[in-house]
Amino acid sequence: MAAPTFLRSFPLQRLRLHHDRSLAPAVLMPLRWNCSVAAESSGPDDGASSPAEERKATESLTASQPPERYWGWDPLDYRKWRNKEEEILKDIGPVVSLTRDILHTDRYRDGERLTAEDERIVVEELLAHHPNCEDKIGCGLDYIMVDRHPEFRNSRCLFVVRTDGAWIDFSYQKCIRAYVRHKYPTYAERFIRAHFKRRSSTL
Repeated sequence: MAAPTFLRSFPLQRLRLHHDRSLAPAVLMPLRWNCSVAAESSGPDDGASSPAEERKATESLTASQPPERYWGWDPLDYRKWRNKEEEILKDIGPVVSLTRDILHTDRYRDGERLTAEDERIVVEELLAHHPNCEDKIGCGLDYIMVDRHPEFRNSRCLFVVRTDGAWIDFSYQKCIRAYVRHKYPTYAERFIRAHFKRRSSTL
């Protein structure tokens, strides 16, 4: 996920956006995104007698044997969809995993600024794709922090801290959805319906 060219024109005054691509291996690994709707897997009655056989059965699932919720699909369309779904998951998986780690573990305390490397990834691979990116940055981006949502105090989210001291939250899921819609327009809405089921009004 690359930042669009227009982001470079913003006054990112004190933000160190170096382009060192030596990200931590744990971040760059193409991890499968732990979504609300995971890829289909073999069930207990599929006849596979070992995990390896179950995996093989899943990988070799033919378009003519889709799960029940895909019945009625054209076999070729089903196979194309599953291939594209896997591609999108691999594409967005690392940045989603990193963001969830930032928000839902004790790596950062409330109100704490992200490290330079985490900040760079969040700006380039999330914030740059937000539909209202320019409005969020405003007069200039000073840094990114994590804190409690001002209305939903049980939720933590990412905040843009501007160069004038003002700060505003932004939704990482909104960034991901915009990225998917831009890069995968044919499959975007189907993917979003499957993997961005709303669990609360803040998503």
